[in-house]
Amino acid sequence: MKGSALHLSERKHMVSESPIRKLVPYADAAREAGHTVFHLNIGQPDIRTIPAMRDAYSQAPEVIAYGPSQGLPQLRAGFAEYYAGHGIQVRTDQIFITNGGSEAIVFALMAVTSPGDEIIIPEPYYANYNGFAAMVGVKVVPVTTSIREGFHLPDAVDFEKKIGPRTRAIMFSNPGNPTGAVFSREKLRELTELVKSHSLFLISDEVYREFTYGEKKAVSILEFEGFDDNLIVVDSVSKRYSACGARIGTIVSRNEEFLDLVLRFAQARLCPPTVDQMAVLAALKAPEEYLKEVRQEYKERRDYLYRQLTGIPGVEVSFPEGAFYLIAQLPVDDAEDFAIWLLRDFNIDGETVMVAPAQGFYASPGLGKNQIRLAYVLTVEKLERAIRILREGLQAYRAARDLDRGLERRVV
Repeated sequence: MKGSALHLSERKHMVSESPIRKLVPYADAAREAGHTVFHLNIGQPDIRTIPAMRDAYSQAPEVIAYGPSQGLPQLRAGFAEYYAGHGIQVRTDQIFITNGGSEAIVFALMAVTSPGDEIIIPEPYYANYNGFAAMVGVKVVPVTTSIREGFHLPDAVDFEKKIGPRTRAIMFSNPGNPTGAVFSREKLRELTELVKSHSLFLISDEVYREFTYGEKKAVSILEFEGFDDNLIVVDSVSKRYSACGARIGTIVSRNEEFLDLVLRFAQARLCPPTVDQMAVLAALKAPEEYLKEVRQEYKERRDYLYRQLTGIPGVEVSFPEGAFYLIAQLPVDDAEDFAIWLLRDFNIDGETVMVAPAQGFYASPGLGKNQIRLAYVLTVEKLERAIRILREGLQAYRAARDLDRGLERRVV
């Protein structure tokens, strides 16, 4: 006798494929066919990891033991000094070490919401927020931003319209992933006042704080006084020190009750990785010169990519002020179909490009269908070749689609 069918969690209906990784099978097939794939789809920097971290790994103790659930005290103190250098005054006990920024977001959402609650997020947003929301059983309510307005924050009244009886928080990344937008102090001040007036939390993902290029400074919400109970910052060293595999992040808050609940969650997973924490502490103590060089490199890449994209007929681009991403709107009906076509059907001298379709960065149905996210994490030399592929690929793709539509009309 056969047993009854197994049932998976209802979360399977809440989580969609990552727009960043969903086309991996096509990229794998392209490589198997002997083609080189330029990866502009994912924020994996090609810049060397800061030497201080790499050196620290060779000094691991003989016994790599458990550490405190909230992180090594010396690392928390190191982060307090780091944040003070950015105008953010917090105590060591207001800093919590996590397994990357991802765990920081999950813990924050678990602490401020219950299943069935809602969080408001300006879209387009980091696509993994959808997965995190599904993990904790909350609904994402989007507030739409526009490419023609630089994806900057709408007025507070636009957020207020979305607040309902189950709203618990507003969340965003600043500088923005996937847009590169850097939000103004005035707009951030409006949001802090809004969440306080409605007894909500404001969660600011500040992973890309170090990556702005002269147009604007990234303002932390923790710079605002009088909102201690409402404000939560999540952070990570993955991109800052080009150490995505180290998986060290932070939660920073002055709300003691919130941090106490986060600690209870963290005790269940024991502790963040000890050796990685030691390596990050070494990075925090390293000279500023590394980050200055990295910022200059990304600025050159950004300027080149933006300049080249704006020269392609029919392409619209929002100027990215921070992070290392941008959104490009293409003269196509379906950017995902184009992205697949590039990997499957097009190459120049055995080289092609992988991009991330932007529709997966929106919650509102239909938005972003003709947009892509590009990560300028490759050298200018590689970007030159990638842009040529994108430019000529667009021309060939549109010609092929026009031909297909012409043949369809003849058949009809």
